[in-house]
This record gives sequence, structure tokens and C-alpha cells, in this order.
Amino acid sequence: MPQSVSGVEMRKRQQAHIEGPPQAPGHPRPNTCCLCWCGCCKCLWNEERRERPERQTCTKMDSIEVTEEQHPTLDEAVAWARSFELMMRSSEGRDVFREFLRSEYSEENLMFWIACEELKKETNPSAVDEKARIIYEDYVSILSPKEVSLDARVREGINQSLAEPSSLMYEEAQLQIYTLMHRDSFPRFLNSSVYRDLLERKRACLDT
Repeated sequence: MPQSVSGVEMRKRQQAHIEGPPQAPGHPRPNTCCLCWCGCCKCLWNEERRERPERQTCTKMDSIEVTEEQHPTLDEAVAWARSFELMMRSSEGRDVFREFLRSEYSEENLMFWIACEELKKETNPSAVDEKARIIYEDYVSILSPKEVSLDARVREGINQSLAEPSSLMYEEAQLQIYTLMHRDSFPRFLNSSVYRDLLERKRACLDT
């Protein structure tokens, strides 16, 4: 039985993913998108932004609402291994991924991402102000036990936006947490007992 990862160790690992390796003097980091800190020219997110510039404000998800449907089939659950976005579009996928993140003390990453999705749908100015404040207190404030790992530049941008909150003020932070989950947590999720057990339950249903 592998030893569990402590919350402190998990936060250190996540922060290392966000900050990336140190850059040599005179060799600045190449231009990258919010989701791709490696700077690789083949980043799917970069290609998507080039192909569909009018949709640059999305966070790899058009809407959670469109996928609130029946439980996914075994084939659909197996397909999650090939697509993090596909899993995130599934209500059951998010639920089982959240269960895994809870075991790694990083459930707040998914909850922050979902809260940002809900904020982006809000049109009432008063509700935007309230939800933006709650998100800050729950996930951005250094005093919160559910604080997510954001780099200093993104955090400063959020602090400046607090004077006039908007439904998109957390967009870059949301993108950063999305890629953190995708690149850091998702590969371990696919090898976890949580995911394997889900597939076994769906196979068992087919046999009955």
C-alpha cells in the first residue's frame, strides 16, 4: 500500500509545477499560454486559441451545463484516459476525480475551478461582487485553509481586480489551476484505485 501524500508535500509539488524550473540568465522563458508553462509549440491549448480566437475566454470548457446528462458508459469512462477535458465535461467524471483529489489533499483545486465556472455565468452585478468575494476568501486568500497555488503575477492581477470585480476576474487563475490538475493530478488519477474501481463497477454492470 503506497504511503499517502501529506497536504504540505502536495502543495510543494503543485507550486513546483506552477513556477517551473529556474531560467538561466539571458534565457527568458518563451511565450506561452496560460495553460502551457513548458512553452512547447505543439500545445493543444495554443493551437485551439490560434484556430478559434473568438473563444479565447473559455477555459477548455464551453459550459458544464451541457454535460449534466446520464451516467457515462464504460466506453466513455475508458475514454477519459485519453482526454482530461472529456472527463471534466462529465458530472460523474468530476465527482470521481474530486474523490481522488480529496485523497491527495488537493480537492480545493477542482472546487475553485467549478466556482470560477459558476461566476462566469453570473450576470447580476451584485451577485458577481458577492461570488467574487467568496471565491477570494475561500481559495485565494493566504488565510484560507483551501488556498490554491497561484503564481505571484496571477495573484497580483486578482488583487488589483478586487476594486471592481467582474465575472472574468479569475479567468487566468482558473486556467492555471486547470493545467495544474491536468498535468500533475490527472496522470496519477488514471493509475489510482479510484479510477480502476469505477471501471470495474461499470464492467460488472455490463455482465449482469
